[in-house]
Amino acid sequence: MKKVLIVVNIPKFFLSHWLGIAVTAKAAGYQVHVATMAGPDVAKIHAAGLIHHEIPMSRSGTNVWRELKSLWAVIRLFRQVKPDLVHLITIKPVIYGGIAARLTGVRAVLSAVTGLGYVFINQQGNTLGLKRVISALYTYVFGHRNIRVLFENDSDRDSFCQSGIVKPQRTVVVHGAGVDLEHFHVVPEPVGKVRVIFAARLLRDKGVQEFLLAAQQLKDVPNVEFVLAGDIDPDNPASLSSEELAVIKQQGSVQVVGFCDDMAALFRQCHVIVLPSYREGLPKVLIEAAACGRPVVTSDVAGCRHVIIPDVTGLLVPVKDAQALATAIGQLIDNPQMRLQFGRAGRELAEQRFGEAQIGQTYMSLYQQLIAGADSHG
Repeated sequence: MKKVLIVVNIPKFFLSHWLGIAVTAKAAGYQVHVATMAGPDVAKIHAAGLIHHEIPMSRSGTNVWRELKSLWAVIRLFRQVKPDLVHLITIKPVIYGGIAARLTGVRAVLSAVTGLGYVFINQQGNTLGLKRVISALYTYVFGHRNIRVLFENDSDRDSFCQSGIVKPQRTVVVHGAGVDLEHFHVVPEPVGKVRVIFAARLLRDKGVQEFLLAAQQLKDVPNVEFVLAGDIDPDNPASLSSEELAVIKQQGSVQVVGFCDDMAALFRQCHVIVLPSYREGLPKVLIEAAACGRPVVTSDVAGCRHVIIPDVTGLLVPVKDAQALATAIGQLIDNPQMRLQFGRAGRELAEQRFGEAQIGQTYMSLYQQLIAGADSHG
């Protein structure tokens, strides 16, 4: 039985985005191992019949000794498990796992770049030097002789290829990890106030401030409710602070509901989903919204524009433009027929492009190709 080891730093992120792929791999006959940090959600990984390994890997830590400890833990794990293929997801697992794969002789690597991240989006100040270091590390780990570097949109792939970080023939574009079309199903809009929801971590580069400004501009529109469904992220420099969130709650113009672990239930209670992000890999929240038959408003940037059909499943607005965002939201508030049409088209798009079963088979084909490539190399 071939062994696949999936490395993700946070168990909650693995469960929300990648559990379906891991279960598909298990059903396909692989022995599936999952490596994440510790946490209460690890029990759910065990419950899915997967073999879990704990690794010490923070998302944003920069202490040199702790980072070396993380790298050494990954190297030890690879030597212990001896996987036939490693599937590395997000920046630190891709880099540390990529280094460990080259040092321990892992013969097949799938590295998923699920977005450019804070360092690449915020190209100013000390992030420029860090970007050069990370780019050099990417170039090294992507030099593995049997690797596929997976991107979630063409813009991110082109950026890496044009920068010389990875050779084009080693890349592949896959539309995220898919969505469970049975769980995320269409129900009629709820009766009552039109609920407009921002569903993401409360990060500046997710466009949370633009959403708040747009809500402020539309505060006098009757029968409308604006909702923040997400939490702060202290490990991310772009996060709102707990003090800023307390002020938002005190002002009361936007309802703050915090983190939600059942997005399908959340979307059934709303009318419009908004994500005015500055850049994304492929935002799952927009795919889930489409599957639920809900219209979206999002930024005309890489990742976001790849998930919708403009003026068919949702509306695109210029990035960092709160006025344009308010105008687009207002269009959907005032036009229930448009919401219905966009929602129907969104569901059709989800069925055609983003189904979990379809995406899962794409990943299984990649696994097979890489493992076959390792075998052919001896």
